[in-house]
Amino acid sequence: MAYTTIKKPTDYFNTKLYTGNGVGGTNITGVGFQPDLVWIKRRSGVENHVWNDAVRGVPNNIYSSSTNAEDSGSLMSAILSDGFTVQTDPSVNSNTDTYVAWNWLGANGTASNTDGSITSTVSANTTSGFSIVSYTGTGANATIGHGLAVAPKMVIAKKRSGTGAWGVYHEGIGNPANAVSLENASGARSEPAYWNSTSPTSSVFSVGTSGDTNSSGGTYIAYCFAEVKGFSKFGSYVGNGSTDGTFIYTGFKPAFFICKRTSDIDDWFVFDNKRQGYNVSNNELRPNTTAVEGTTDRIDILSNGIKHRQGGSAQNRSGDTYIYMAFAEEPLVGDNPCTAR
Repeated sequence: MAYTTIKKPTDYFNTKLYTGNGVGGTNITGVGFQPDLVWIKRRSGVENHVWNDAVRGVPNNIYSSSTNAEDSGSLMSAILSDGFTVQTDPSVNSNTDTYVAWNWLGANGTASNTDGSITSTVSANTTSGFSIVSYTGTGANATIGHGLAVAPKMVIAKKRSGTGAWGVYHEGIGNPANAVSLENASGARSEPAYWNSTSPTSSVFSVGTSGDTNSSGGTYIAYCFAEVKGFSKFGSYVGNGSTDGTFIYTGFKPAFFICKRTSDIDDWFVFDNKRQGYNVSNNELRPNTTAVEGTTDRIDILSNGIKHRQGGSAQNRSGDTYIYMAFAEEPLVGDNPCTAR
């Protein structure tokens, strides 16, 4: 049973839905904490997925649906004690349009980390297993401190100072010489220069000589995720091609679920417990595209995991392999055990 030290998952991760008003300087509150990473997507229109974080500082934007360098367009202008401030832009605040923001708590501050051969700036929350890491590349094989004290299961890195793919390490791919990218639909591929063919340790993750993760003088941001029993889960599964689909046990009622086919080409898919919020109509967004929210009935969110309800290639093709990341709404076991919906 997935006993957990995190009794209230919404203190560390929470999804916030809002409707835009087209007014610059609008405060979006109700997150429940001061977020260190805010990921926003317009649901009702075609726009990029916008990522802001407290380590890079607002209004510095990167987009999971693009390889573009960081820009300072005025989209999100402040991080608040209970949310964030958005300006007037269709990506984050167009009148009457609907939006989703996924929020993670880091340390609400930064520290210098010298565990690796490259000194990094880190905002690490060891309780929830999440850290944001800023570093400058050397162009040579190197290690970078992540601050989590346990090995991360997933690392997402993006070059800020120039065009570059989003490099994704995930333990579920199996071979640290392989990677996927967040901004495209390609399956797992050989990228030994991304992570120097080396799995992360309890203190550092490794980078090779790829310009996407470690060009000389390039600036980078990385998001590191370690697994915390009853709060987060990272792994892989094999599809069965049926509407009575593959079941993924997480040990908690998921609030957020993202998956990607790695054995072939297909989009990333992300679901949460707020958009629609009932089975089987859990709406999807695709982090590697600008597409509007999709309404295909793909998954059930259960008290202890995810049940696939489509047999297609996107998430559950027979014999294909997929990776996933999930965060909890409620733990399965604890003071307030979850119930199915």
